[in-house]
Amino acid sequence: MKHHVKNMNLANDGKNRIEWAAKEMPVLDLIKKRFNKEKPLKNYRLGCCLHVTTETANLAIALKEGGAKVVLCASNPLSTQDDVAAALVKHYGIPVFAIKGEDNKTYYSHIKAVLESKPQITMDDGADLVTMLHTTFKQLLPNIVAGTEETTTGVIRLKAMAKDGVLKYPVIAINDALTKHFFDNRYGTGQSTIDGILRATNVLLAGKNFVVLGYGWCGRGLAMRANGMGANVIITEIDPIKAIEAKMDGYQVMPMSEAAKIGDIFVTLTGDISVVRKEHFTQMKDNAIVANSGHFNVEIDIVDLKAMSKKIRKVREFVDEYTLSSGKKICILGEGRLINLASAEGHPASVMDMSFANQTLSVEYLIDNYKALENNVYSVPKLIDEKIAELKLNSMGVKIDKLTEKQKKYLDSWSEGT
Repeated sequence: MKHHVKNMNLANDGKNRIEWAAKEMPVLDLIKKRFNKEKPLKNYRLGCCLHVTTETANLAIALKEGGAKVVLCASNPLSTQDDVAAALVKHYGIPVFAIKGEDNKTYYSHIKAVLESKPQITMDDGADLVTMLHTTFKQLLPNIVAGTEETTTGVIRLKAMAKDGVLKYPVIAINDALTKHFFDNRYGTGQSTIDGILRATNVLLAGKNFVVLGYGWCGRGLAMRANGMGANVIITEIDPIKAIEAKMDGYQVMPMSEAAKIGDIFVTLTGDISVVRKEHFTQMKDNAIVANSGHFNVEIDIVDLKAMSKKIRKVREFVDEYTLSSGKKICILGEGRLINLASAEGHPASVMDMSFANQTLSVEYLIDNYKALENNVYSVPKLIDEKIAELKLNSMGVKIDKLTEKQKKYLDSWSEGT
């Protein structure tokens, strides 16, 4: 079996951690058990470009239990857990192409290796796999029946492709599911980003001016957690609706040109390019800390920063210190890559349980329905979203009310008023 991982001797440690994560993923476990019996994905080849973590390992195992032939590569050069990659190959027979810290050449060679397996369904996180498929590997497009996309950045790219008429197969935007972006992006990103920053720096957040760039679901979650740890949270936004929500949530809201002057820690979560750039670096305090929790390392303009710097040195494992010509220092965490996976372990397993339940059930839905779908980006069907929420509540021992027949009739009627 072809694979490319760092060290197969790490496999046993990886297996233990995969099993530990599985304990916190009860919804995915229920789906996996049904998949094992019914084999709804039988003989389908899945090409997956995802963060290679313990949680993703449990997703890959569930897909294989459903009958799929799964090949996996990393969706970010710094997010791979090498022991998990080795365990998937050795103990679960799943080909993996992923090494933590791989360079760009290796990263894209790994995506190429997945595409060479001739997948029929793609499962992407950031749309790099889909982009390569639509550019370098166009000859494989006739084999593809459908795909899924995990994250905000990838959904943005895919919707742009659909708008331009170049997307060649239907894709379900997992990120648009309420049980994904509400739960994963807010609670998962909020906690794991703080975790990554603390592991990288060991700084005290209380009393710091903590600038959150972007107040989407990820930004909301991070602001909530930073505020809870005593930081003075500042929000920068380009959307007036999100900006007023941030203001009413109790945070300071201002342009980045103002926030740059007073911030101690800056975190980007926008999905856009050059959010922190030359004019901001110039205004920042000495020893300002800058991190990214968006998918790609383009939100912080590191090219600009390098050009402004007379010296660059690594001061901690995930901290690069840039000394500007003025003598001021700027600290970049995790090479500007998503810090929650670069220096930490990403989202807790209980969070990814819902995201990956969406993935498995959406793949099953696509296999049953792809022939009726156009080459466009679709939301997760509402019934799947609600079913996952119901299963998660059950696993937590939470019960909720149900509508009475009288209530159902009232909601379906237009004739009854006051």
